[in-house]
Amino acid sequence: MARSLNKAMIIGNLGADPEVRTTPGGTRVATLSVATSRSWTGRTGDQQERTEWHRIVAWDRLAEICERYLKKGDRVYVEGRIEYRQWEGKDGQTRYTTEIRAREMVMLGSRGEAGVEQGAPVPAGRPAEGEYSEFSNDALAGEDDLPF
Repeated sequence: MARSLNKAMIIGNLGADPEVRTTPGGTRVATLSVATSRSWTGRTGDQQERTEWHRIVAWDRLAEICERYLKKGDRVYVEGRIEYRQWEGKDGQTRYTTEIRAREMVMLGSRGEAGVEQGAPVPAGRPAEGEYSEFSNDALAGEDDLPF
């Protein structure tokens, strides 16, 4: 029986190409900036909209897939857990961040992507507009011991 649950599900668009790097231990990590928006009618009848930006971190094979297939504007579904980190900046100040550690990612297509081969298989090619491809990152031994 689960005592608690930490699960985040996001559907949104990438605000930039994924930033991918390799840790000193050789593990690949990708950072994504995903925007979600909501619209509503205000009390005075005017249309309101708010965009939230989410920092997503993907590790290992999922990071490699993000690097290879995602670009700014792409629409994705990301599922993972919320994590909070803190560190000391170069100026000696304590910094904080909230991020979603991706466990699964589904490519939902992109905005106006040109030159996509219709029905191209993934990972051999990018998904066609309106199609999706699903990837998950199985838990790795020692993964939680990584420094970020």
